[in-house]
Amino acid sequence: MAKLLSCVLGPRLYKIYRERDSERAPASVPETPTAVTAPHSSSWDTYYQPRALEKHADSILALASVFWSISYYSSPFAFFYLYRKGYLSLSKVVPFSHYAGTLLLLLAGVACLRGIGRWTNPQYRQFITILEATHRNQSSENKRQLANYNFDFRSWPVDFHWEEPSSRKESRGGPSRRGVALLRPEPLHRGTADTLLNRVKKLPCQITSYLVAHTLGRRMLYPGSVYLLQKALMPVLLQGQARLVEECNGRRAKLLACDGNEIDTMFVDRRGTAEPQGQKLGVPFPQNEANAMDVVVQFAIRRLGFQPQDIIIYAWSIGGFTATWAAMSYPDVSAMILDASFDDLVPLALKVMPDSWRGLVTRTVRQHLNLNNAEQLCRYQGPVLLIRRTKDEIITTTVPEDIMSNRGNDLLLKLLQHRYPRVMAEEGLRVVRQWLEASSQLEEASIYSRWEVEEDWCLSVLRSYQAEHGPDFPWSVGEDMSADGRRQLALFLARKHLHNFEATHCTPLPAQNFQMPWHL
Repeated sequence: MAKLLSCVLGPRLYKIYRERDSERAPASVPETPTAVTAPHSSSWDTYYQPRALEKHADSILALASVFWSISYYSSPFAFFYLYRKGYLSLSKVVPFSHYAGTLLLLLAGVACLRGIGRWTNPQYRQFITILEATHRNQSSENKRQLANYNFDFRSWPVDFHWEEPSSRKESRGGPSRRGVALLRPEPLHRGTADTLLNRVKKLPCQITSYLVAHTLGRRMLYPGSVYLLQKALMPVLLQGQARLVEECNGRRAKLLACDGNEIDTMFVDRRGTAEPQGQKLGVPFPQNEANAMDVVVQFAIRRLGFQPQDIIIYAWSIGGFTATWAAMSYPDVSAMILDASFDDLVPLALKVMPDSWRGLVTRTVRQHLNLNNAEQLCRYQGPVLLIRRTKDEIITTTVPEDIMSNRGNDLLLKLLQHRYPRVMAEEGLRVVRQWLEASSQLEEASIYSRWEVEEDWCLSVLRSYQAEHGPDFPWSVGEDMSADGRRQLALFLARKHLHNFEATHCTPLPAQNFQMPWHL
């Protein structure tokens, strides 16, 4: 009976891999019945084939999940429509709740039928036995056998659980450890007191923002969390996961943050050193993103033995938020590279929403989806390299051809203005904007040579200042400098901190375009 319940509540099984050591017979699993021993390894390199009862029941549950996802995503619009039509009265809601309860009971029965189908399948029973044994005892042998299965990762045993006492407050929206709020409160207008009456007046707007953020907004910001998209891409994802498992010799780890976020990390040992090569899954909101990055860094330090100064953070697109948070929170990391990232989410959110929603969009982002990359980046003191995609269609606020609407420009300007405020005065800011506006490498070089930038002189000025005042930013270099000197230094710094890559947003970065950030 316990095994049947495990099959009902167990994860979906996708694929079974052959044993990697073909010369060695599969070892028995603790508490595995002799009738369910592992078959020969040559027959295991295949997709899992469910039996008829499990297959049909799973199809019904998948269809119900699709309808639920569509309803969930569109719930703000549906709620508004039903309210306008007067369908939210008690006389209409009560019968609907009866129908919904009956439907849930039917779906529970279908789930039980699926469990029975799994229970009658020796392959699934073998899998669930190995999974339960690994949850009880994460021995190397149990984890080796579990690595032969590709299944819903939420059921993978936790390998590393990092929970810092102070992180509980931070993960609930409090200030991060370096002082930048993950979710900032709405600012009060001058002369406005935060009274109970004002809070009551704001309550409808706050409820609306919460609903928009946790339904439509979340899916627009993190398309990978959309169930329909996952369903459509599942065959491709399974193929990629299979190749990754083969390349990494089946080494796979699940890290758990203190609020339950899961991070899927695969790695391979090289000369005795485990090198993490992973992708974070299922962390949809800013405070959870930061918390997930925290557990990854702690895993690298505590379990893999890396020192912070040995860590270089590379992030692409929306990963710039977690990267800047990690660099801000772990200031000793060696360097940071941000590829196709942006300074702030609000301008990009306003681009895709109606102009009449401007107030709601701004409030929702600031309260629930505040990806304040530039603010966090300015808290980091180490070397930084920004990679700007010149045909980026995602982080531009107009069209990809308008390179000045790329929010990577604003990320660079805010970084330089924070670190070198005297250099990035009126003259320096103007000339850097001209350089950013260049549409080709030839035009960039023309602007650079027009101002006759002497790189040796710029280096000597910066090194002299560092030797005298120390490395901590912001610097007051350029305070007593001529306008021409500030222009030269501003162009030099801009060129050292930003490199262009002629590609669209999702084009993989070629190895030859990867380089370490510049530092004195």
